[in-house]
Amino acid sequence: MGIPDEQIHPVATGRAAETAAQHQSPQDLTFWSGWFCPFNQQVWIALEEKGIPYQYKEVNPYKKEKHFLELNPKGLVPTVEHKGKALYESLVLCEFLEEAYQSYKPSLLPADPYERARVRIWIDHTSKNILPAWQRLLVAQDKDKEDAARRELYEGQKKLAEQVKGPYFLGEEFSLVDVANAPWAPREYILVEHRGYNPEGAGAKWKAYTERLSERDSVIKTTSDPDKLQVIYDRYLRDEAQSEAAKAIRAGRPMP
Repeated sequence: MGIPDEQIHPVATGRAAETAAQHQSPQDLTFWSGWFCPFNQQVWIALEEKGIPYQYKEVNPYKKEKHFLELNPKGLVPTVEHKGKALYESLVLCEFLEEAYQSYKPSLLPADPYERARVRIWIDHTSKNILPAWQRLLVAQDKDKEDAARRELYEGQKKLAEQVKGPYFLGEEFSLVDVANAPWAPREYILVEHRGYNPEGAGAKWKAYTERLSERDSVIKTTSDPDKLQVIYDRYLRDEAQSEAAKAIRAGRPMP
């Protein structure tokens, strides 16, 4: 993410470190992970929700292993190595886990074709409307851009919240819509403290939804300590980050 080696903590910390330590034995699936990346956390949450056996390997963003770069020439996390074959892109990986590990429950996609399509629609809404606005608000350096990004974020969050049956998107069943949004719930404090964001600006339903996501065991188990995350987000707040996501935001391109 464009942070010197001495400033970024090299491995997961807190509960995330405990979870990583439990997954060091070789498995059919190797999860090449970056503890700091919320997109990476989407896949990690899905793995934990389904109880899929996996080997956790932390990728140092500045000292990437040759084998990792052979798997993913982009050098981006998350990457999955499944029986010697490489796959990447976080939401693609989440669907892959559903298909490759159908016997592992719970399923994060509903069986009903209509409901499954609805889940994909609102994952798409999250990817195109909520997360880009979140990132634009994070890096905004003047009041007008900050206000515009905050309004866009509230609007995108309100639309999704209207579809949430409670406690999760589909009701009691945790789904890939929840997985897509969950990593940003414990990170909202960054926007609250530095960008004038208030979860209630997106409505009480959104606030309640993200509180439940933050309390989900799979989210807690895959989130590192806030002080380590803060080091990374400080660079974004100053618009100095050099990650691929940051470059895409500046250029007005979709996030990689």
